[in-house]
Amino acid sequence: MQKICLLLLCVSFTYHRALAQSADERAILKILEEQTLYWNKGDLDNFVKGYWNNDSVMFIGSKGVVYGYQHTLQRYKTTYSDTAQMGKLKFTILHVKRLSPEYYFVVGKWALHRSVGDLDGHFTLLCRKIKGVWKIIADHSS
Repeated sequence: MQKICLLLLCVSFTYHRALAQSADERAILKILEEQTLYWNKGDLDNFVKGYWNNDSVMFIGSKGVVYGYQHTLQRYKTTYSDTAQMGKLKFTILHVKRLSPEYYFVVGKWALHRSVGDLDGHFTLLCRKIKGVWKIIADHSS
């Protein structure tokens, strides 16, 4: 009887832990879904809300490293100055990995379908749970 109780306790703990992980993963994937919606509306101000609003947020792209929320927003506005440059965004998630209770690593592909020529590439994101909310703290897109 003692073994059965221990087994049930272990199964229950594993089940609840799995639910917590999937809730975190869903919250992170929701950020990317919202970013896609805002991008496709031409709304960069709301697109960047998935990033941590802090001077330490980091974006790494083809032109180097940009630090800070406002600098990241400005980089997007400069690179994608109008909806023709922005096109329509699609993310394909390849991998979501829990690193710890407050960090996740995400790997995916991005594609822009544009009248001025399509673009695509890959990205890696480091996400952190800050005050109960998941945010992108580092983005390497190429």
